[in-house]
Amino acid sequence: MKLVFATHNDHKLKEVQQLLPASIQLLSLKDIECFDEIPETGDTLEENAKIKADYVTHTYGLNCFSDDTGLLVDALHGAPGVFSARYAGDQKNAKDNMQKLLSELEGRNNRNAHFKTMVHLNLNGESYAFEGIVEGIITKEEQGNGGFGYDPIFRPNGYEKTFGELPSETKNAISHRGRAIEKLVDFLKKYAS
Repeated sequence: MKLVFATHNDHKLKEVQQLLPASIQLLSLKDIECFDEIPETGDTLEENAKIKADYVTHTYGLNCFSDDTGLLVDALHGAPGVFSARYAGDQKNAKDNMQKLLSELEGRNNRNAHFKTMVHLNLNGESYAFEGIVEGIITKEEQGNGGFGYDPIFRPNGYEKTFGELPSETKNAISHRGRAIEKLVDFLKKYAS
């Protein structure tokens, strides 16, 4: 089965490829020669994931899934949330985003947060949604240089290390994206049988 993953992010693509069974041929936006910056104009992660998947399906006529992920920090009333990638500006710089978040949490005791990923799948004229959440805390400084985005400052509950320090296999097994993609994969396996 061929499926397009509507992303330009090579880190994300690699992470998801490791989770999918070999029977699914994953195509990137680059593979289908889609170089458009698909606007994420939704008010929620769910809406943004749907917008991206719908764009590819309607423009290219291909089965597609897309995700949108946000970091939701309790003390900031769910911010950065849907604006996680561009929290410190449209340049979407991970270092700037982390620094802004750390400065906004300075002096606060409540550092609870969770990552949430929504996956939207368009498959043979039907639409499906899958959610993954992982709870944790925001550390006071960057720890580790693995992963991407906010990984060096997010420590999942039950672990002593941040996503930036954990091996990718461990992170993928417990992460928000991993959990959402696992639901997608389970669905695809049932769908194909």
